[in-house]
Amino acid sequence: MNASTFRRHPFVLLTSIAIGCGSPADAPSRPAQTAAPGQQATPGPPASLVALQEITFDDIKLEMQKGEPFARDRLTARVTALERQRVRIRGYILPSFQQSGLTQFVLVRDNQECCFGPGAALHDCVVVRMRPGRSAEFSIRPVAVEGTFRIDELRGPDGRHLAIYALDGDRVQ
Repeated sequence: MNASTFRRHPFVLLTSIAIGCGSPADAPSRPAQTAAPGQQATPGPPASLVALQEITFDDIKLEMQKGEPFARDRLTARVTALERQRVRIRGYILPSFQQSGLTQFVLVRDNQECCFGPGAALHDCVVVRMRPGRSAEFSIRPVAVEGTFRIDELRGPDGRHLAIYALDGDRVQ
């Protein structure tokens, strides 16, 4: 599957999310939000001028069990402080049908040890959408992803959360 086919068929990403972070594999796609409803997005300083914070999945961990419903009041002060901040986080790219030219993928805490499979903890994955013109290559080794962290609730057709974190990706190493 090439990159243009992948963009037209986002179900591949959603299937990956369902396998890696949540439950139903037939979740609908939703574009990334860039501004609050009713507000126009305002451009910030260039990414190269904003400090980059090193974070880990422990920094975005929530006090909740696998399969437990998510509520925004569970977000910690640390997580809310990361909203719209430039970060670098290390993890594994959840395998999909595409191996190169990835424009979106799911980054998970580790490789098949804790968080692959339905019902994994929501805080153990981040949906990465690479910025226009950028892409990533699949690797079985851990990667470091740089970009802007967002709290972005992605729900399945049954209303259950599939993911709660997103990253507008600048670079994958």
